[in-house]
Formats: sequence, structure tokens, C-alpha cells
Amino acid sequence: MDLARTPLRALRGNGKAPSIWALKNLSFEIAPGEIVGIIGRNGAGKSTLLKILSRITEPTKGRIELFGRVASLLEVGTGFHPELSGRENIYLNGSLLGMSQKEIESKFDEIVAFAEVEKFIDTPVKRYSSGMYVRLAFAVAAHLEPEILVVDEVLAVGDYAFQQKCLNKMQNVSNQGRTILFVSHNMGAINQLCKTCIFLEQGKMLAMAPTAEVVQSYMTSGLVERPEYVQDSKPDKPVNLTRVALLAGDDSIRADIAYNESFRFVLEYEVNQSVSGTSVGVALFSIDGTCAFATADFDAHPELLGPRTQGRYRTEVHIPREWLNVGRYSVDVYIANVNVVYDSIEALTFNIVDTGTPGSRNGVRRRGVLQPVLDWKTQSI
Repeated sequence: MDLARTPLRALRGNGKAPSIWALKNLSFEIAPGEIVGIIGRNGAGKSTLLKILSRITEPTKGRIELFGRVASLLEVGTGFHPELSGRENIYLNGSLLGMSQKEIESKFDEIVAFAEVEKFIDTPVKRYSSGMYVRLAFAVAAHLEPEILVVDEVLAVGDYAFQQKCLNKMQNVSNQGRTILFVSHNMGAINQLCKTCIFLEQGKMLAMAPTAEVVQSYMTSGLVERPEYVQDSKPDKPVNLTRVALLAGDDSIRADIAYNESFRFVLEYEVNQSVSGTSVGVALFSIDGTCAFATADFDAHPELLGPRTQGRYRTEVHIPREWLNVGRYSVDVYIANVNVVYDSIEALTFNIVDTGTPGSRNGVRRRGVLQPVLDWKTQSI
């Protein structure tokens, strides 16, 4: 065996490659009935933590203590047997949670109705769309009465109405004394659902505190104003974002934009393999994680959902003056279709600077993400 290992040691040099800890020195306690959000940027260790808590992955060091049954919804495809029907998978999951057939039957109709898959309940789940799959997976996890429910970002697959339905269900589950751990990049959902939040960065816990406090810390941590983002060309990817820039009204690239100044986002990307049904989008977030708006290139040009041939592309979206409220914003850019996300990047951060907003005239900062100057008509009657 040592002889077999020798060539590999030679390739590794002295065999002392540095270890990378996905998680390190985490210690926390969660009481029954709490809904705790877990936030952090990509690679922070969120999914690894949930896998350890779900007992999918064993910790290298340390221990976890769980009191009660755990149901987890970590990613599309986890927990269901693709060859079995929706009906069979409900019974399979219930059995894995230690429930009797009678208990599962008492919840069966409620699960199917929540998931909205009545017509397909006897169809193998491998034929389900990603949305149908997630709806059923969440319904099973939430309705089979686990003491601890662990939910990752998979709810992003569902449409808005279903996401709200899931958030309401999780709130109801918590009200019944059950514990929920919820990972999401959607700060609006975190703020809506969680009273306490854990902030992870590079495998370490930076904070565990009230959600509003932690979200603000997350949104400002490590962020410097960045009006331009550049990414290398990647010929192996079907579609690849190469550049995002914020151009002010005078066409300069800068991070401070006056309230009374229009600006635009310029996006450049390469298509290396012809694709269809793909969109390029921008989502803008305020400092507390509220989504100010999201827009996509096909909104005004639905023909863009058709085939896109190989080549380099440039697209722009204009933001009117006197529209966004004063404050700091981050910009997420994505390129995706229904089934594949080619890029999803927190690309830019910038500031809207007060140059005489309507609210500042009376010394009071107006509420809300937007502060538009609207056309009021007044007449004596």
C-alpha cells in the first residue's frame, strides 16, 4: 500500500497540503420553536452546516446534539427515489422519519393538496419539473411533523406565490413548537420569517443575533463601493458573464450617483453554445436586504427567449433619475433559464447621494426603497 501511495506523495510535494476547513469553531444552541436564519456569501459553509445538522455529513471534530426527528430539504433531488411515484415517495419519506403508515395516511391528502400535484401523484418523480419536485418535497418535509425542519435555498425554484405559501407554512410549524433552520440569500424572506440569524463567513460564525442587526452587518461586511465587475472569458461554459458596469449620467463609471441623476447598468456576456429560453437579469437590493426591483432583458423584448447564437453580447438597462431613495445598494446579476443558472453574481455596490430629495426638504428621510417625484394635480373645489 505504501508503494502505491508513493507516486501520489511525489505529486503532492511533501504531502503537507494546507487543510481547508468548511466550518470551524462553531458553537450555538437553538431552543424549540425558534426559526433561525443562516446567511453568508457563497462558500461560507451554510450548506455544509445543514448537511451536518441533517446527519448527511459527519463532523471531522466536535459534536451536534439534536432532540427530535429532523426533516431536511437541502437541494432538488435529495430524499426522493426518482423511479418511485409521488405517492410512494411520501410513504418512503414518512417511514424514514419513523412515522407509522396510519400517521402518513392522516397527512397524505394535506400534503398532496399543498404541493398541487394531484394529477401527477402516481407519476414517477423523475418526470416532474423542478418546481413540482420542490413543491412535493417541501410539502412532505413540512407536514410529516418533524421536531426540526432544515430548509436550504431550494425554495428559490418555486414561483412567488408558492414561496409565500412555504413561508406561511414554516411560520405555522414554528407556532406548533417545532424548530426551523432556514438558509437563504433572500434577505426579505429572512427578515419576514426569522427573529434570530446566524452569519457565516469562511466557515466561521461572525454573529448570532436579532435578524435585523445581522442582516445589516451581512449587507455591509467586506463591501466597498464597486461600480464595475469583470470576469474572465470561459469558453467551456455555455453562457458566461464577462463584465458589469454602472455608468452615471455623464457616462463615467462611478459608485456615487446623485439622486437627480439617471444611470444605467451595462452587461456584457459571451454565448459559447447556442441556447434558448435564457434571460439576463438584474436585481437591486437595499442595505437591509429588501429587493427594490428585479428586471430581465426579455421584459421588453420577449423574442430574446428564443435562440441566442454564439457570439459576444452587450445589453443595457436604464434607471431614471429621482427614483431610488438615498442609501446604499447592491446589484445581483444573473444569466439563467428555467433549469440552469449559468451565472449568479453579487456584482456591484453603489450609493444614491442626496442632492435635494423631496423628503430632505422637511428634514425627514422618507420610508421605502423608492422616492419618486410623481405628478400630483391639485385644484380648488
